[in-house]
Amino acid sequence: MMQAGAEAVPRAAADAPTPAVPLPRRRGVELALILLAVLLSVYGYCAVGIARTGTIPPGAAGYGAGLGVLALLAHAAVRLRAPCADPLLLPIAVLLNGIGLVLIYRLDLETPDDRAAPTQLVWSTLGVALFIVVVAALRDHRVLQRYAYVSVVAALVLLTLPILFPAVNGARIWVRVAGFSLQPGEFAKVLLAVFFAAYLAANRTALAYAGRKIWWMQLPTGRVLGPIVAIWLLSVCVLVLERDLGTSLLFFGLFVVMLYVATGRTGWITVGLLLAALGAVAVGRLEPHVHGRIEDWLHPFASIEAGQGPNQLAQSLFSFAAGGVLGTGLGLGHSVLIGFAAKSDFILATAGEELGLAGLCALFLLYGLLVERGYRAGLALRDPFGRLLAIGLASIVALQVFVIAGGVTGLIPLTGMAMPFLAQGGSSVVTNWAIVALLIRVSDSARRQYDGKGAP
Repeated sequence: MMQAGAEAVPRAAADAPTPAVPLPRRRGVELALILLAVLLSVYGYCAVGIARTGTIPPGAAGYGAGLGVLALLAHAAVRLRAPCADPLLLPIAVLLNGIGLVLIYRLDLETPDDRAAPTQLVWSTLGVALFIVVVAALRDHRVLQRYAYVSVVAALVLLTLPILFPAVNGARIWVRVAGFSLQPGEFAKVLLAVFFAAYLAANRTALAYAGRKIWWMQLPTGRVLGPIVAIWLLSVCVLVLERDLGTSLLFFGLFVVMLYVATGRTGWITVGLLLAALGAVAVGRLEPHVHGRIEDWLHPFASIEAGQGPNQLAQSLFSFAAGGVLGTGLGLGHSVLIGFAAKSDFILATAGEELGLAGLCALFLLYGLLVERGYRAGLALRDPFGRLLAIGLASIVALQVFVIAGGVTGLIPLTGMAMPFLAQGGSSVVTNWAIVALLIRVSDSARRQYDGKGAP
């Protein structure tokens, strides 16, 4: 009896579940990286002033204090409401936003009648405010799945609004009222990512295994695939009418990537590339605005040979060449010669000229790390909606960086989009802060499921 009882105790103890070990929160790491990001941004601001005037600019203290306060408020929101979140996402966003403000301020010195840095700082403040609201108010990312159709209706309304307003630089992508401008397509891409994630998560089995097999590819039934294809085609057609081909390409890439992740079938990547190539050829031949950009891409120095001077793409290539490996130094380049798009479409040329190939590679590594952490959070989640949402949001950043960097460097035709966090553009900055907030919420949920605090 005593021996049996003695054996029962250790056996029961062995069968008992192992208590969850709390994982380190790593908020101290996040705080240290944020302070480093702010210091690097202030250093860049001072370097521009010293290069241009020989003295530290008088607004350096105010710039550093403003950026530091915004970063600390965002950190406090994460520490209180998402303590298990990835510690790299917020510092990367702060550093990219700070570098963008430095580059815009540097270009403002060449265009005293067109100062964009103060406005960009205001938009950055609004972006951080939205970041705090999302992190604080959205306790569970799965709540967004309930509003899938609300999101898609709102996205289509936002995409349609610019049709009612006059075109700017050949594209109808802006809503301008009483001196206030907004680019609704920037917000629509997040809403469409929510809809795609919710719909694909609910129908992933039917998409992957139902339907008819043609050649090597399993095609889903029209009843399942039809609604999401219709929404995608409608959004792309609206963007084509508005001549916003960059966002059209972004939405198409987002659709293909999320469909591939939901089904696990590589055939969708092949079909997506073929359709993208066919669409690019068709639009390039039929749309004069796009055809002109393709001609500039194919022959970037044609305007010089014709005696008309370099166009924007040629000036951008000259900027990269002048920067070399280590760059000319902040404030010592001439990329303002690119023209009106130097602070928006071509701000990467300023980074390439003044920071060189080394600085450009560092920027791309920051973007790559931001995307990688988003993918990591999504793959760690158990619920399909959260996985698709995180991968979709990270893919938006990846596709946007590729399209912009490819256009500015001459790899692909120009599309007229804004570099995330770097370029002048209030709608873009606010949207990117919302994307980072959602990724932080997802990463917090992904880590909690291994921490004994509640699994998604």
